[in-house]
Order: sequence, then C-alpha cells, then structure tokens
Amino acid sequence: MDLVRILFTRSAPYTPYVLAVLILQALSTAATLYLPSLNAKIIDEGVSKGDIDYIWDTGAIMLIVAFVQVITAIGAVWCGSRTAMGVGRDLRSEVFRKVTTFSAEDMSEFGTPTLITRGTNDVQQVQMVYMMMLNFMVTAPIMSIGGIIMAIREDAGLSWLVWVSVAVLLGTISVLIARLMPLFRSMQDKLDTINGTLREQITGIRVVRAFVREAYETERFTKANKDITQLSLKIGQLFVLMFPLITVILNVATGAVLWFGGQRVDAGLVDVGGLTAFLQYLLQILAAVMMGTFMAMMLPRALVCARRITGVLSHEPSITPPKDTVTPETMSGTVEFRNVSFSYAGADAPVLEDVSFTATPGTTTAIIGSTGAGKTTLLSLIPRLYVPSEGEVLIDATPTTSLSRPDIVSRVSLVPQKAYLFSGTVASNLRLGRPEATDDQLWEALRVAQADFVDDLDMPIAQGGTNVSGGQRQRLSIARMLVAQPRIYLFDDSFSALDVVTDANVRAAMHQSFTQRGEAVTTIIVAQRVASIQDADQILVIDKGRIVARGTHTELLKSSEVYQEIVESQETAGVAGGEH
Repeated sequence: MDLVRILFTRSAPYTPYVLAVLILQALSTAATLYLPSLNAKIIDEGVSKGDIDYIWDTGAIMLIVAFVQVITAIGAVWCGSRTAMGVGRDLRSEVFRKVTTFSAEDMSEFGTPTLITRGTNDVQQVQMVYMMMLNFMVTAPIMSIGGIIMAIREDAGLSWLVWVSVAVLLGTISVLIARLMPLFRSMQDKLDTINGTLREQITGIRVVRAFVREAYETERFTKANKDITQLSLKIGQLFVLMFPLITVILNVATGAVLWFGGQRVDAGLVDVGGLTAFLQYLLQILAAVMMGTFMAMMLPRALVCARRITGVLSHEPSITPPKDTVTPETMSGTVEFRNVSFSYAGADAPVLEDVSFTATPGTTTAIIGSTGAGKTTLLSLIPRLYVPSEGEVLIDATPTTSLSRPDIVSRVSLVPQKAYLFSGTVASNLRLGRPEATDDQLWEALRVAQADFVDDLDMPIAQGGTNVSGGQRQRLSIARMLVAQPRIYLFDDSFSALDVVTDANVRAAMHQSFTQRGEAVTTIIVAQRVASIQDADQILVIDKGRIVARGTHTELLKSSEVYQEIVESQETAGVAGGEH
C-alpha cells in the first residue's frame, strides 16, 4: 500500500517521537480507563457509607491520575504533531526535488497543475491522516478493548449493551464510509481541474481580454467551481448526517444503560457506583470506535493522495545524470552535432533526423525554418534539456551525456523562446546566472541588452515578469545570460518581441562587448526574421527535421529553394504591410 510505504519509510528519522507517542498514549489511555473505577469506589465505598476520609484519599488519587492523564495526553499530541509535520515537510521537499529532475518531456507528461496539487494538497491530506493515526492508533484499540474488559468487570449482565451499541455504531458509520469513498476519490481530480483552469486564465488573461472571451472563461471556471462545490456539498451532507446519528446512538445507549441498569440496581445485582462506571466505560468504548471510524473516513482520500504522490516519486526521469562524468580538457565552446535524431515519446515520426553540423568559437550559427521544423528542439539538445534518440551532441569534443550539470551550465546559457522572470528584483533575476556578479557587471549587462527602462537594480519584478512587457522580458533575459558569461550563447527566437532597430542595437552591443573582453564565444541563434541573421557565419535551413541547406546568406540565396521561399515570403509580407 502506497500510504503505508510512504509513512513507514519517511518516519525513520522520527523514531524517538513515535516511540514517545506510543508510551505516552498508553499511559494516558490507562489513566483514562482507571478514573471511572476510582469514581465507582468513591460512590460505593465513600458516599454511600459516609466515609469522608476514604473520599478524600481516593479523590486525591483521582486528581493525581487525572493530572498524569492530561500531561501524557499533551505530550503525546505534541510528539505526534511534531512527527506528522516533519514527515509532511520532508515529503514536500522530496516531491519538489523530484520535480526539479524532470525534463521538459516529463513535465508535459504530468502537467503543472497536477504537480502543484500533488506537492501541496495531496501531501497535506497524507500529513493530516498520519497525525490522526499517531493520535488515535494507540488510544482507540486500548480504550475499546480495555473499556470492554473494565465494563464487563463492573457488570457482566449488561455486557450485551456494549456489543449492540458498538455493532449499531459500526454499521451506521460503515454505510457512510462506503458512500464517501468514491466522493473522496473524485475530489482530487476536481482539484486538479479547477487548479488547471484557474492557472490558464490567470496566465493567459491578456489573450482572454484581447479576444473578449471573459464571458466564456467565466462560464468555464464557474462550471469547474460548481462541480467541486457540489461534490463538497455531498461530502459535507454525509458528514453532517453522521454526527446526529452518532449522537442519537450515544443517547439511546445511555438511556438503555440507565433503564436496564436501574432495574439491576433495584434488584441488588449491581451497585450505583458500578452502574456509573459501566456507563462511563460504554461511552469511552463508543468514543474509541468513533475515533477509529473517523480516521477510516479520512483514509480513502489519503490513499488516493498517496498513490498520486507515489506516481511522482516513482517516475523515472527521461534524462538522468551520468554516473561517470568527463570534464573537457578545454573550455573553448565548440558545439558539434553528429548524426543526431530525436523523437518525442509516443510520436509517430522523429522531430529531428540525421542532423550534423559544427559551431566553432568566434562564429555565429543561425537556424531558420518553418514552424514545427524542430528548431527549438535542436537548440534544447545542447544544454541537455533533451537527450538525442540517436547520434551525439558534443561540447568541447565531449558528449553532453557525459558532462556534469555544472560543466554544462558553466559553458552554455540559453534564452528561451518564452522569456521567464522570477518574482523579486531586477538584480535577483540577473544574478541567477552568476550570484557573485557585482552591480557594475549587472549595469553593463543591462546596457548591452538595451534595457534602458531599468533605472534601479531593486526594481520589483512580478512572478513570471508580468509587470513588464514581452520585449522588456526578453531584454532582461538576454542581460541575465550576459551576466553568466558562458562560452556558448543560445538564442531561441529571443529577439522576436524586439523591433528591428532594438534588435540590431542589441546584436551590435553584444559583438562589441565580446570583442572588448577578448572572448571568442559561440553563438547559435534560432530566428524567424531573415534580416536578423544575414550576417551569420553559417545558416542552417531546417525542413521537417532535416538540414536541407547550409551556407551564408549570399550562398543560400543562390543554392536553396527553401531559403529563397522564406526570403520571398518575408519580403512580400513586408511590402504588403508597408502598403497597408
């Protein structure tokens, strides 16, 4: 069982606390069971006989026992809560660390909303059930079994009331649990749905407003919200129904004890104190049964959550770090593709097929092609965001599959197609590439990236960079790359949100900066605009995952029909746009 496996393996560091819970709960429960017996003695031996000294002596013992019961109960709850919270914290950390090892392919397999739910809500459900288990797992069985023994010892003739009351209570709650289990199973799926819907709408709010789809998105969210509300109401109705039923059973059981017990007291078969103790023991037994059943009601949801968490933790990442790493002898920044092919899992055809080229330091390699040709995938193979299905990608004559992550990061930096900024400040985002960078180095990177809109390094940045424009996000991302000072610069259509003038200024400033530093860097650019890659040392034309042509701009205009079509289409679009 996934839940048992999770709790057993993660509880090892908290073994002393678990042992303390077991001991303290055993003492607390024993004290609780002893109190009704002392109370019966006070009534039968002290009150009925008028023995004041006996009442004081026994009362003092009751006070001591009650004090021990309270202290041990508090200690048990503290140790149990400490253990459950610690396990929850460790489990969240483990899920987070696991997710950080996922490749882009793994992330798309699960989806962001469900990963968030599994790392937060699912872990919380497991944590809550574990806390209840620690608080009840000793108390419930000891109190129920011990209560039965003590009740029979007080009056065996009324023992049938115990069995009838427990059977009725268990039967009632079992029916409710049977109806709750499928509802709990679907609750997590409903949470995933509403989290995904809400995330889409918040992330894509500009698109929603641009197409005036507020009403449609509101209806979509309303539906998801209504579904989870209706499900919650069904669960709540069963919970609400449960407590009155339990109350009725407890009251009927109490009335039955007083009715039948009164008759036995009248017949002289049992003392008043014994009847009082029997009633207390019966209530304790029923309370223990309620503890166990309440935990059983929470168990189905925890089982579902544990299965979902295990699905994340047991998932084997598509990209695993090499066991034996190799450090390149040089740090020049040479990139080489040798007969590289790549296919996504479950895809019918490869995205890239038999790709071979070399990018050397001091040169710029441009990649151009139609949408879906595999340009972004090709670029993602260099920093090992993906691993080739066939062939090799080499950095400084070493396959990327043999390089450690720090070696790759020190050599390669990528500005993705969709620039992403983290919540914080401009400085905190820029220093992601190199934490030790000085303020002067940050300002220089901003200057080169033409980020003249930044007037303070402490300028706040919202999550995802939503408080700046797309062009500003791209320039900040470029500046972040420049701060890192890698040997290989990868631009995945990173200038698409910039106007032609700013684009040219950024490229000129970067070239000047590299020249001043005396660095021979390797630049690989994925671009859509031919005008931005005309000066590249080599241009790779990709069509349907294959390199169909390569050469300079001038050479390709003469030799490549695909490249000629791209140039002509952009010239036609430019003329049409100008006429319009």
